[in-house]
Amino acid sequence: MLRALMFLLPLALLIYAFIDCLNTPEDEVKHLPKVVWVLVILLFPLVGSVGWIAAGKERHRIGGGGRGGRWVAPDDNPEFLKSLGDSDEKPGEKPGGRGRQDEELFKEWEDDLRRREDELKRREREDGGEEKGA
Repeated sequence: MLRALMFLLPLALLIYAFIDCLNTPEDEVKHLPKVVWVLVILLFPLVGSVGWIAAGKERHRIGGGGRGGRWVAPDDNPEFLKSLGDSDEKPGEKPGGRGRQDEELFKEWEDDLRRREDELKRREREDGGEEKGA
């Protein structure tokens, strides 16, 4: 088991460093050009991988001060939250609503419901009068 770990750990480190190097934008690579880093990682797997992870890329501190260039969750981003209110609203509409189309559809549903209720009440009255007379 230990022999397998001694083989798999450097291999996993090599794969991680290689893919990370390839996916890193050129402007975030430090000390050497990106092509040279790829060659160092492939030719000297253990040393190249550790070197890449330690010094080859600009690392952003997690929880550091300021928001410059750092990803922020949507619920923590005031610009995103502001854009939610602005997205579909048009002048004269209620905030968060779709405007006249929704109101017209709602009014049609209410009218249809009232018509059905009236029709049901009328049928109940007619059926009630027939049963008493029979």
